[in-house]
Amino acid sequence: MLKEFKSFIMKGNILDLAVAVIIGAAFKTIVTSFVNDILMPPIGMALGGVDFTDLKFALVEASEGVNPVTINYGVFIQTIIDFLIVAFVIFMVIRTYNRLQKKKEEAPAEPPKPSNEEVLLGEIRDLLKK
Repeated sequence: MLKEFKSFIMKGNILDLAVAVIIGAAFKTIVTSFVNDILMPPIGMALGGVDFTDLKFALVEASEGVNPVTINYGVFIQTIIDFLIVAFVIFMVIRTYNRLQKKKEEAPAEPPKPSNEEVLLGEIRDLLKK
């Protein structure tokens, strides 16, 4: 069972998937920082100094011993913007990959080299013509 597991783990697809997940997680962190620290502050300023993380709707106000119950729609808006940026980047990567694949398919392939039998038959044909 250990040998099978090692064989499974060492397959190229599993390693590629692991690398993709790690890079994807790091990319998401970068996008989240971009949205939270660079994109949303100017948008909030343009909307009158609004901090999107503070946008919430209180269902139950805070009182003694009771925590407030809120719907944090500002954080949800930031999460949607994160998702849209990540989805757009993935779309662009897939689009570029598909275009490269299409160009590779359209490139004329070399004609297959004749087999030894075909070469010999061609030589016999040429000798018979003489």
